[in-house]
Amino acid sequence: MPGNKNSGSRERLREILAVLRRYQIVKGMTPVKLRQIFEDLGPTFIKFGQILSTRPDVLPAPYCEELGRLCADVRPMSFERAAGQVEHELGRPVGELFARFDREPIGSASIAQVHSAVLKSGEKVVVKIRRPGIYAVMQRDVTLLHRVSGLLKIAGGTGEAIDFNQVIDEMWQAARQEMDFLNEADQAEKFRKLNAGVAYVTSPRVFRRYSTAAVLVMEYLGGIPIDDARALKAEGYDLNEIGRKLAENYVKQVVDDGFFHADPHPGNLRVRGGKIVWLDLGMMGRLTQRDRHLLRRALAAAVRGDVNELCSLLLVFCDAPAPEDRSRLFADVENMLNKYEMLDFGSVNIARIRSDMLAVANRNNLSMPQGVTMLGRGLVTLEGVISRISPEINVMQVMLGHVSDSVLEEFRPAREMKKLAFELFRSGVRFPQIPSQVAELLKIGIKGQGKLNVELTSYDGPMHALDRMASRLAGALVEAGLLVASAILCASDLPKGPFGIPAAGFAGFLLALALGAGLARSALRGRRRKP
Repeated sequence: MPGNKNSGSRERLREILAVLRRYQIVKGMTPVKLRQIFEDLGPTFIKFGQILSTRPDVLPAPYCEELGRLCADVRPMSFERAAGQVEHELGRPVGELFARFDREPIGSASIAQVHSAVLKSGEKVVVKIRRPGIYAVMQRDVTLLHRVSGLLKIAGGTGEAIDFNQVIDEMWQAARQEMDFLNEADQAEKFRKLNAGVAYVTSPRVFRRYSTAAVLVMEYLGGIPIDDARALKAEGYDLNEIGRKLAENYVKQVVDDGFFHADPHPGNLRVRGGKIVWLDLGMMGRLTQRDRHLLRRALAAAVRGDVNELCSLLLVFCDAPAPEDRSRLFADVENMLNKYEMLDFGSVNIARIRSDMLAVANRNNLSMPQGVTMLGRGLVTLEGVISRISPEINVMQVMLGHVSDSVLEEFRPAREMKKLAFELFRSGVRFPQIPSQVAELLKIGIKGQGKLNVELTSYDGPMHALDRMASRLAGALVEAGLLVASAILCASDLPKGPFGIPAAGFAGFLLALALGAGLARSALRGRRRKP
């Protein structure tokens, strides 16, 4: 029915514009006003607002913080409608699938609502049910959002700096992933697998037999809310131990796994049977191995106060070319680090670091990758949770300790020497190409196709200089041969000696080092002789 569909879209567009007029957005926008607009516009905008709250590269920090307070509670759908959705997805009546299915939901949000139930096998479960028709509703709203995207620029005063159509598409992609419960099931299983070796962590099992893209059945895990200090103490828990283990596990998720919970607020964390329970694994952050390596280097550079290194890493993180005026970026990073100069970096508040880093990025038109922005928000949220139960625990300190351990783990002399051996071997493979390249250069000269302009002001000086250059070149070639030979020996199966490499290879490296030192000394002497 195309006519009805177009009529519905026009009606919805009028509704959106009416809300925007009611809040008089042409007179300016505030964080609170934007949150209220999203709440008035319903489920689609609530979900998009929650996603936008993780995007400080799109909206200023005050807007992101306010959108993080969006009320996710939505009027629940009737039991009949919820049960009908389950029966439609699983092909059998609720009474045949479950021994008990509670009529009242235990939670109702913009995309889905959750009911407690018991399987025929007696296992307690929670059933997450996607709202029927929500996909079509959100798709319609996305189309309309594209039509009014120009008005969104008023919120952040962004002008042409941000392509809101692209942002809308990114939010829609994120929302589609959240609406696919099989994706959440995959993430929940991956999280369980990665944390299977952590004795003090658990998360719900997925019942695949009862799960589809619109219905997700997971193990029910009760427990005490992690921020209920009084209840935890009454059960004999050590709050400092809980805070420390929570921080350690989250840092492990980030630094080791590159797969972390992106929304670790108190509602998603419980303590049960001496274990920390992670719930709601629909929004997960990801960091590539490259990003994790860069993160470790960035933290080490920040602790050292290495401004140059931090500037370079920031550009790599943001996949940005070197700016024409690097001095501005250098000054911004230096000013940021100077704030922490007199402090123990491990005691600094993460929210403050995140705010300063975002300010530097925004001033230099740098856009952080989504995984990094999600990590920043996740760390700030976790820091808030831990501060409620164990103020003595500092998440940054835990992260720095973990990173220093992982850096030491990465740096092993034998491994580094083998890497060097491989690189030198590759150089050795290319070495035989040099004569042919020189011959090609001579051929060009013989044919008269090359030109060399030399201006001699005296004769003796240049000849002596050429003589010194020839001597150093010969020495350099000998040193290169030694390095290549040593590299081949290091990669061989000869008996291991110092640092886990063959003694002959180690001796070759030492000899090459001594020869290199002699060449360097000769070069310095020659430089001093210059008039």
